[in-house]
Amino acid sequence: MTEEEKRQKAVQPPEVHRMEGELRVCDPETTDHTKDMEAWRILKIMDELSEGFKTVRKYKLAVTFFGSARSTMTSKVYEDTTRLAHMLSKSGFTVITGGAGGIMEAANKGAHEAKGQSVGFNIKLNTEQEPNRYLTDVTTFNYFFSRKVMLAFASELYIYFPGGFGTLDELFEILTLVQTNKIKRIPIILYGKEFWTPLIDFIENTMLLKYQTIDKDDLNLFRVVDSPEEAYEMALELVKC
Repeated sequence: MTEEEKRQKAVQPPEVHRMEGELRVCDPETTDHTKDMEAWRILKIMDELSEGFKTVRKYKLAVTFFGSARSTMTSKVYEDTTRLAHMLSKSGFTVITGGAGGIMEAANKGAHEAKGQSVGFNIKLNTEQEPNRYLTDVTTFNYFFSRKVMLAFASELYIYFPGGFGTLDELFEILTLVQTNKIKRIPIILYGKEFWTPLIDFIENTMLLKYQTIDKDDLNLFRVVDSPEEAYEMALELVKC
């Protein structure tokens, strides 16, 4: 290599790859290793999807609960979640959650106490996230992508309790899939008017009326309830049990 070629190489931007959630700079000598890692990740995701679908196929009628992992056992929303899950489980629903604590634990607890099927799709995190103790069936994922696919195809009913970014991400994922006909129309229930009303106001007033980024019919993709009994009756009506 001539001096000019060396100089040109020195000013070239490094080849960049995303691996395992980190940004790493790779020189040509590591490219083959990077390709091997990417191939391994694809195979791992395919394996997780396969195992996830095996779990989903076991259950004919299911409801998925979404919500914050930070909700405490003494909170009203935790108690409401447990009560609703108990009632739905008694009516033949398998209860599916993300498998961790908070709202997820509350829903699994309700199903467990009703002696029903209590399923968790858990995720491995850098901070240890153990599955909650109320699960009768658990599948653990390394990747949020494959876990979200399972949650999207798992149930005949989706119930969203107050939560953080993850809960909102999961809500808008399902809304988008239904809106674009990528999955069949699935009943979506939002629990807790105090929590959800500001978001619904934004969707209606800003997205629909001001910017016209959605259709008026999109507001009918979800229902809002404020008690376990109201949610239960609506669930039976929407799913036609």
